[in-house]
Amino acid sequence: MSLNMINNINFLFVTFFGIGTIRYAPGTITSLITTLLLFSSFHILNLSNAIILIILITIFLCAFLAIANYIKDDSNKDPKEVVIDEVIGQSIPIYMYEIAHGINKDSKEAILFYIYIFILFRFFDIKKPFPINFFDRKFKNSFGVIMDDVIAGLYVVLTLIIFMVIKSKLLT
Repeated sequence: MSLNMINNINFLFVTFFGIGTIRYAPGTITSLITTLLLFSSFHILNLSNAIILIILITIFLCAFLAIANYIKDDSNKDPKEVVIDEVIGQSIPIYMYEIAHGINKDSKEAILFYIYIFILFRFFDIKKPFPINFFDRKFKNSFGVIMDDVIAGLYVVLTLIIFMVIKSKLLT
């Protein structure tokens, strides 16, 4: 495999098959496509949680190397076209939602939660409350690019847990 071919594959990976090169809102579009892909994986294809987890962990681990390689000679260490981090961040709350609901999945309820998850993830990823902004500012490498989205995803999980606890207290 030539170096040029490796660089092209790497580019396709970090830009999520070129979606990152879309002029307007590439992160939002990537998050939306990720949401749709995961909904399809869980509710239409009925892939097992284990298979999806293996895919997500593989993407997560490969992203560190791929982003590091992509930004190594670039002065901008968090280029707009790198959106594989949105795939990772958006996947965390969706996967957590799905494993929390076991094998009995209600697709209609899931659609609502997927919409909430999508909106909340975009909110946290764009607003970058602490410590998201810390990782975004202080780590100008693949770790920083990925971790701000991981934390945004974890904020979504925390927000949904708080919502469900409050809802359960009000309804009992």
